[in-house]
Amino acid sequence: MKIASVAGDTVATATEVAPPVESPRGAVPHERKGAVGARLAPLAVATATLMEFVDSTALSTALPTLARAFQSDPVHLKLALTSYLLALAVFAPASGWAADRFGARRVFVFAMVVFLLGSALCGMSQTLWQLVAARIVQGVGGAMMTPVGRAIIVGSAPRDRLVSAMAWFTMPALIGPLIGPPIAGFILSFAEWRWIFYVNLPIGIAGIAAVLAFAPNLPPEDAGRFDSTGFVLTAVGVSALVVAGESLGVGLLSTPVEVGLAITALVTLTLYVRHARNTAKPILHVALLTRPSVRASILGGSLVRLGLGATPFLMPLLLQVALGWTPAKAGAVTIASSAGVLACKPFAAPLLKRFGFRPVLLATLLGTALLTAVPALYDAATPVWFMLVTLFAGGLVRSLQFTSTNSMTYANVEKSEVSQASTLSTVAQQIAMSLGVSFGGLLLHATRHGDGTLTAAQFVIPFIVIGATTLLAIPVYLRLPANTGAAIAGRTT
Repeated sequence: MKIASVAGDTVATATEVAPPVESPRGAVPHERKGAVGARLAPLAVATATLMEFVDSTALSTALPTLARAFQSDPVHLKLALTSYLLALAVFAPASGWAADRFGARRVFVFAMVVFLLGSALCGMSQTLWQLVAARIVQGVGGAMMTPVGRAIIVGSAPRDRLVSAMAWFTMPALIGPLIGPPIAGFILSFAEWRWIFYVNLPIGIAGIAAVLAFAPNLPPEDAGRFDSTGFVLTAVGVSALVVAGESLGVGLLSTPVEVGLAITALVTLTLYVRHARNTAKPILHVALLTRPSVRASILGGSLVRLGLGATPFLMPLLLQVALGWTPAKAGAVTIASSAGVLACKPFAAPLLKRFGFRPVLLATLLGTALLTAVPALYDAATPVWFMLVTLFAGGLVRSLQFTSTNSMTYANVEKSEVSQASTLSTVAQQIAMSLGVSFGGLLLHATRHGDGTLTAAQFVIPFIVIGATTLLAIPVYLRLPANTGAAIAGRTT
């Protein structure tokens, strides 16, 4: 069988494939197995993201409960969110090299084991700082799971089916936000908060079995030497940036220390860019940013996530602290957002094929900005049906926005560069999400009363600002060529 290379993908030439041997019922066993495997592989790999989203949304719902358990200010509980995101951003750069060196599936399974260990440690935490440390362990596992899992799917999917494969890959992950809030509400109503972490264990064990059974075992590639200098520079730079953002305006660190961290971040990340230009295989392949689709996906997506990153932190505090709702009621209402995300997935590929990436990105960006700001209207008199409708619509447009940006990353990336592109995208996303949480905390801190109480009125400015922040991506998307991503969207023009 002759093999042809098309746009970086290896495909079999149809006219030179030997005809299959039919079974007695006329079925084609190896084709049927391949079709089932192509569908089950993204689902199996996505069990990792399912765990992450169940964990993160459940934790967000439990923030007020954890604040009481650890006798801490609810605003400071964002450390439990940002510590995880920080670990993701610091260790994700090494995931691409590890996947190439040891094989993507082996690294992926190892990452799931580390994440499960972190989940168990979170459940056993006795103090806030123990929880933060355990979340960092989770983050080390998550840092490898997401980019390596995405690389497995992108590396094994035909280019013209990439959007569909990415949609299937993210579909199970969307169940996480769908079931995370009600699971957390149920657990917090009838059991200890620790069980919001222990619930990851059975999901993860089943996921490991599914990955070993269905995920393609892509062979290792020539990874070259590990870029230890680049790893140290990015680790120091990203850590300094995130910690400075975490402390800004809330008094966790003194002003001189915050300034010193900001300068450290600027210097080390600048040194890394210079280092990457003179390194054959840098740990973060920043040269990919010279390609319009990669640059727009990462820069535009990061600006959107900077605004949206604050929502999982602000929403539980608004509903449970300011409005006095129970965790179960808050989880039941916020599930509408995840339902909207899930409902959009079957339409992502057809819409991109019909209209193209640039129009879809711009339209969904406007909708995302508006619907992200809508919770500024929520107060004790707001009808529940209005909350459900607006949260559902917000989840729907955000789903299409992120499916488009995630797919567009690979529009002009060769197969040999998939792991580097996935790693670069993941690091940028996690930095943006982490800074988004800190941004939301800063806005809320600035509007608090002197006695520390939280009211619905104090959430008006934060939600309006984070909604407006997403609009910063408009100039980035406007500069995209009209035919961007035509091949992966299945468009002829």
